[in-house]
Amino acid sequence: MQSYTELGNKYGITIDFVPFFTIQPVSSMEIRAQRCNVNDFSAIVFSSRTTIDAFFSLCEELRVRIPDTMKYFCTNEKVANYLQKHIVYRKRKIFYGDGTPSSILNLITAKHKDDNFLIVTSDNKNNSVTRVFEGSSYKFSSAIFAKSVMSDLSSQNLESYDAFVFCNKMDVTSLLQNCPDFKQEERAIITYGASASLKSALSEAGLSETLNAPGPNCPSLVAAIENILKQNN
Repeated sequence: MQSYTELGNKYGITIDFVPFFTIQPVSSMEIRAQRCNVNDFSAIVFSSRTTIDAFFSLCEELRVRIPDTMKYFCTNEKVANYLQKHIVYRKRKIFYGDGTPSSILNLITAKHKDDNFLIVTSDNKNNSVTRVFEGSSYKFSSAIFAKSVMSDLSSQNLESYDAFVFCNKMDVTSLLQNCPDFKQEERAIITYGASASLKSALSEAGLSETLNAPGPNCPSLVAAIENILKQNN
């Protein structure tokens, strides 16, 4: 946060941090409607910390006891380490990949090939991890444990901003939901990450990306914002 404060002071600008949406657990009724019985599975697949929180929260609400023999497959080490918030890490079978969905399959050696995998997702069952499993011979199901909830931005004058930073396609959805008549005009739109879904959402909304980070000349969001400021000074 200090780097953003320094940037604001240097150029005399205000940088507001406004969440355009939040990730929340679905209801127990929604889980039941998906006919998801956690104890039918011998392995759980996680790709984010928010889905981990949602999964264990709903298991507690539904009074589901997760056996100590359950295996956990995570897309990367950071996600795997987050499991410590909910389980005794050193006593569980936990595996993690290099951050790519395909790396999950590389973890499933002959020792795990007969497991039944539950892919814990948010909003859309057809996510990248699910698609990877669809191309494999492993037994699996996916279930939505978390959902995106649009923020109420009625207290924000969105048209007063000169630039926006978007990290997720849901940022664009929320913007249009809160401000249906929004026009980009001369406003800069900075995107973070190389998400194809975010770029597609911008295109569908009639908005254009001004700058993407990280990149060769802007390795961080701070650098990207400063790049835009320099161009307009």
